[in-house]
Amino acid sequence: MRFTLLLLLALATSASASAQSRRIVPPKKFPIGGSAPSSAQLKIPSDLAARIAQWKPVDMPFSRSVLSARDLEMIDKLVDASRHLDSIYWRQSDPYALTLQAQLKGVHTARDQQILRYLFINGGQYDLLDNNRSFITAEPAPPGRGFYPVDATRESVESYASAHPESRAELYSPYTLVRAMGSDIVGLPYRSAFRAQLIEAAKDLREAAILSDDPDFAAYLQATAEALLNDDYSKSDQLWLSLKSPKIDLIFAPYLVYLDQLLGVKNTYSAAILIRDDEESRKLDLFRQSIPQIQQSLPLDPEDKPAKDAQTSPMEVVDSPFRAGDLLHGYQAVAASLPPVGPVNATSGVSNTGTKKIFFKNFMDARVNHIILPIARKLMDPSQSAAPTANGYLTVVILHEISHDLGPTSARVQGRRVSIREAIGPAYSALEEAKADVTGMYGLHWLIEHNVLPREREPDFDASYLAGILRSVRFGPAEAHARAQLMEFNYLLEKGAITPHAGTLSRGTARVVFAVDYEKLPTAIASLNKELLEIEATGDRPRAEQWFARYSTMPPSLKASLESTKSIPIDIFPKFSWDIPIR
Repeated sequence: MRFTLLLLLALATSASASAQSRRIVPPKKFPIGGSAPSSAQLKIPSDLAARIAQWKPVDMPFSRSVLSARDLEMIDKLVDASRHLDSIYWRQSDPYALTLQAQLKGVHTARDQQILRYLFINGGQYDLLDNNRSFITAEPAPPGRGFYPVDATRESVESYASAHPESRAELYSPYTLVRAMGSDIVGLPYRSAFRAQLIEAAKDLREAAILSDDPDFAAYLQATAEALLNDDYSKSDQLWLSLKSPKIDLIFAPYLVYLDQLLGVKNTYSAAILIRDDEESRKLDLFRQSIPQIQQSLPLDPEDKPAKDAQTSPMEVVDSPFRAGDLLHGYQAVAASLPPVGPVNATSGVSNTGTKKIFFKNFMDARVNHIILPIARKLMDPSQSAAPTANGYLTVVILHEISHDLGPTSARVQGRRVSIREAIGPAYSALEEAKADVTGMYGLHWLIEHNVLPREREPDFDASYLAGILRSVRFGPAEAHARAQLMEFNYLLEKGAITPHAGTLSRGTARVVFAVDYEKLPTAIASLNKELLEIEATGDRPRAEQWFARYSTMPPSLKASLESTKSIPIDIFPKFSWDIPIR
């Protein structure tokens, strides 16, 4: 797609008025003065050390013994390329935080180091655990982060695009920044906005390709280097999906969309170096062979069930010794389904030709050991608190990632096929995560009913699902996975599939613990799955927003119970063998 940077278009009066009436206060730039100004100029929360402690540092060791000298040299190049994507991510997430980071760089006071540490954890000043409010100014993050003019609103951009349909493609592209040009708004391609970093990243990828002993992987690296400079990832995505059990693999593209809370369409840059675990990867064949049958069993109209053979979707269990960008800062993903859904074909409605499922074993193990199992012991009824297991949780996560590919691939809106993401808007991320959760559990119960998974393991799987919910909701509704699972929790609680029980006393307040009603859960999951799939199939934005407004608030009993988990980290934060300078 080609974009025109300068468009002489008139902004509709109503859109301008809407933007002015909903004007967002720009984030404050931090005062620069002296070579190393003190953080004493800044107000920071008194509990900053406690906030940092909620992210447990965990070593992610890198085993060099199984790799050749050329492999190691290639990985060093991939690390450096990934650092450039991390630099871009900061500009997408919170450009103003770079100013503060530059101020404090090189200082050594404990207070300054705490600020720098929390900036790095969050990828900016906006605290994921405080509803994305700045931990410096307490101001909320702009919904459009660095992707849109600071005073832009969804209404103003949509009104402009409606009045000027010729500009819609570039404004809604996943690969443009929306910028003001006088009274106009235009799409600035990523390849232009981040040219300096992308040129360096592409150079590193090309040098890494020369060092690779795998010609297919080398071709993928070369294609990705080209894609960085032209914003067309179709060729590199296809080469990535066609890799055959690569020993070394790489996620490297603007893929994820969680930061854009204005339109919900802008992709952030991510990178992850992957070392394949062959033994664990082979175990995934058990699930792959049943995917088409699960797809056809979903409670959807036939027109919304694409005849899609997902058996061809590659699935890998890996260790990731290095990550950057949206895969590093904030929420620590233990799995990914990539590439994301792309532009919709107007004729077929099909959005892309497949995804690859990546399961990060080292991150999964850290989450289970440091968070999932301790949470279960605290918040689940004693009769079930030992039921969640690492294998049970892994199974739930595998079905979740598979289910990103299940269900409708596009939405029916006013007689035409459109992207589900574009139709739903900012609620899309939480909706899609919830759909994957619930469709995954629907599929898991289908596998049990069809004797693919042993029925005696059902309590293990269901209890692991609840333990995962109790972990995620601690992030609060600002995080897409947490908002999704909070909605699931409330719905299942309403249907009696999750039941509260009186627990022990904590600080003088009765603490409630929770249990799964094993008999009611499959029926409740099936009914919730039908609702979420229908929302996606119809692209019904008001229905999605109303559904989450109804079910994604924190119930008092759960909020009180979560107080007892303060000694358990919210998430892990990886410590790699390489540093990641902020540039």
